[in-house]
Amino acid sequence: MRLALLTDLHANREALSACLAHAEQQNADQYAFTGDFVGYGADPAWVLDTVMDYVLQGAAAVQGNHDYSVTHATRPQMHAEAREVIEWTRGQLNAAHLSFLAGLPLTEERGNMLFVHASAFDPGKWEYVTGLEEAERSLKATRSRMVFCGHVHTPALYRRADDGRMGSHSPAPGARIAIKPQHQYLVIPGAVGQPRDGNCAACYAIYDDVTRELTYFRVPYDHGAAARRVIASGLPIVFAMRLIEGI
Repeated sequence: MRLALLTDLHANREALSACLAHAEQQNADQYAFTGDFVGYGADPAWVLDTVMDYVLQGAAAVQGNHDYSVTHATRPQMHAEAREVIEWTRGQLNAAHLSFLAGLPLTEERGNMLFVHASAFDPGKWEYVTGLEEAERSLKATRSRMVFCGHVHTPALYRRADDGRMGSHSPAPGARIAIKPQHQYLVIPGAVGQPRDGNCAACYAIYDDVTRELTYFRVPYDHGAAARRVIASGLPIVFAMRLIEGI
């Protein structure tokens, strides 16, 4: 199995299209989407239609914090620009979209793999895994050998060795990383729809459970077109600038 791992799509049609096309070229035969299908971008309905089609074909999908926010009452303490996008997004979605988002699980297990948007320790708390401490807490919360998550928009990889020692790795795009069966791994592919590491190219990864190799990819796409669609939709310009600047 060659599993394509996509997360934080954020209603970015251009980025998702480019990543799915690239994954097909890489002979991906299964797909997993780890949340935040909506928010920030201009095409939430198209992105959800696409993800829903993949789920019907057997793809894994879990709920992200933006997905949750669209289907629940807006919190008054939420940042004004984020609240504006959520309210706009609700108006773009039909009943099937909202039902799909509301029905997504916080976690999904398949074999020795766990899919979650944030931390496996407390998925609904939406904790960011930004270092060894958070990664260890997430890994200790499950017996799954491979934990795939998102929420953090920068690619990262953490390992918990069989003796309990933690380590981290900065993945280079295109490099094949050997996955050892005695260790536990936490994989963050980086964001498809809104990378934040200064690189505009979309992020995703492929895990091959036969060769036991993990490969991260950066996929250039027309981020200018995506940014123009954000502006044309009347959404806050800051979300267009993030796509252009990659931050």
